[in-house]
Amino acid sequence: MRTEPTAGGHDLRHHGDAEVRDDGVALVDLAVNVRADTPPPWLREHIAGSLSGLAAYPDGRAARAAVAARHGLPVERVLLTAGAAEAFVLLARALKVRRPVVVHPQFTEPEAALRDAGHTVDRVLLREADGFRLDPAAVPEDADLVVIGNPTNPTSVLHPAASVARLARPGRTLVVDEAFMDAVPGEREALAGRTDVPGLVVLRSLTKTWGLAGLRIGYVLAAPEVVAKLERAQPLWPVSTPALAAAEACVGPRALAEAADAARRIAADRAHLVSGLREFADRGLRVVEPAEGPFVLVRLPRAAVVRRRLRAVGYAVRRGDTFPGLDEEWLRLAVRGRGTVDGFLGALGQVLRTV
Repeated sequence: MRTEPTAGGHDLRHHGDAEVRDDGVALVDLAVNVRADTPPPWLREHIAGSLSGLAAYPDGRAARAAVAARHGLPVERVLLTAGAAEAFVLLARALKVRRPVVVHPQFTEPEAALRDAGHTVDRVLLREADGFRLDPAAVPEDADLVVIGNPTNPTSVLHPAASVARLARPGRTLVVDEAFMDAVPGEREALAGRTDVPGLVVLRSLTKTWGLAGLRIGYVLAAPEVVAKLERAQPLWPVSTPALAAAEACVGPRALAEAADAARRIAADRAHLVSGLREFADRGLRVVEPAEGPFVLVRLPRAAVVRRRLRAVGYAVRRGDTFPGLDEEWLRLAVRGRGTVDGFLGALGQVLRTV
């Protein structure tokens, strides 16, 4: 694990959706970390029912109260956002920060937002040799803003909540991106809802589990004074009426039960994928384990060539070299159902025999 200043060489604005645009639209998608076959019909119908109210300005009070109740918090600790990406921008622009640190490899938008806001960003790079696990002591003591994902995209590592909480300090803002936490059975190691960790800011997304990336809805959980600062940096009516309807529905009892079932299915499908990938160890393929998110990270020789040849046989996967701390030997694979996984493993075996 090492600390380094911001450096070039990584396209922080590259995301998995780039793999399935244009000539990639017909590919089987293992590049985007959005649950397949979503949103479910009941949620689509609920969102469609909100369209009759589009003439009125959005009113987020009911959705905000529903999110607060879901986490056992007062509404003053909740801010609804146009996806977690907006929250990263708000944090970068609204908070006075001297030394921000981002723990990598992880989702690159937090660093991109900080850089766009004029900040110089330091990186703490987790190492493959350590299983990409966090050592809180590696984060500089004078960092006044620390960003970490849990479970982490793209490594699929789930850090112990106690280790993440050890990053908290008086005078420091600790931002924990829990966009994929609802894909973890029981949401173990979650910090959402905690009020005993100083400076804690938790971000959640409703786009991954529910297939709402096009609707843009997420939220921030933080101390009331932090929420107030972020809210002042938002434009008026930042979350649309359909997105508010989705937020309220996705934190209700029915949705939480369905998400819990989906998390268990994802865990089983991930185990099937990882088991199949292990069969290619003799080809130099290594899986980062234990994987806990709805995706896995793999390392293999000539990964860039493998990715291109997979496209030629109908499969899109996420390149890893755009993540600080990784290089061209890494690929991220979204977890899909067994039928899709079996087809992918067959295609991967075909490709590996040719490289």
